[in-house]
Amino acid sequence: MVINPVQAEPLGRAIFAALGGIVEIGAVRSTGTWLLAGVSVGAFLAPRQEDLGRLMEGVRMVGRFSGEVMAVADELGYFRDHDVPASSLLLFSEGIAGIPQPPERLEEPALVRRMCRIGADLQLTRLLQALVTAALAAGIESGEGAVAIAEILRVACGLGEPGRAGITPADVHRMWRVAHLPGILRPASDAPDWGKAGYRAYDAELERLLEGQGPGAVRPCV
Repeated sequence: MVINPVQAEPLGRAIFAALGGIVEIGAVRSTGTWLLAGVSVGAFLAPRQEDLGRLMEGVRMVGRFSGEVMAVADELGYFRDHDVPASSLLLFSEGIAGIPQPPERLEEPALVRRMCRIGADLQLTRLLQALVTAALAAGIESGEGAVAIAEILRVACGLGEPGRAGITPADVHRMWRVAHLPGILRPASDAPDWGKAGYRAYDAELERLLEGQGPGAVRPCV
C-alpha cells in the first residue's frame, strides 16, 4: 500500500533531513581540509549520482512513498549544489560540540571536524529511526524492510565517511539501540503494542543482517 501523502510527508521529511545532513557532512569531509569555504555539495555528489539514486529508490520502497512525497527531497534542496555553512553543521550536530564565542569561531577546522564526527553519528541514527518508522507505517514486513534499510545504511555510511574506513551499518544499529529503542520499548512508552512488536522484529532482523548472517547481509563500508 502507498501511505496517504498527508501522513507520509512528515515521514519522508525526517528521512530526507537526515540524509541531507549526512551528505553535507560528507561534502565537508571529502575536502580533507575542514575549511568550509572550499565545500561544494554539487561537486561532492556529481560522481556519486548512482549512490544517491540507490538511496532514493531504497527510501521510496521502504516507505512505499508516492512521487509526491519523494518530490519533497528536491524541495528541501539538500541534494542540489549549495554551500555548507557552519550553522548547518551546528544544527546537525545538535550543538553538542558547544557554541564558541564569538560564534565566527564555528568555522575553525578543529571545531568543524568535531561537529562532523558528532553530526554523522547523530544523523545516521536519526536516519535508521526514520526508516524503521516509515517501514512500519507502510506495513513492510521486517524481513523485506530490513534488507532494504541495511543497504540504505551501507550507502549512507559511505557518503558520510567518503574515502576512509569509518562508521559501519552495524555501528549505526548499535547507536540506534542505545539512543532510540529503549525509549520506544520502555514500559511507560505510549507506542502501540503493534509498534513495539514491529520495532523488536526490525531490531532482530537488522542485527542478523548487519552481523553478516543470511541473505541480504551487508559488508562494512570501506
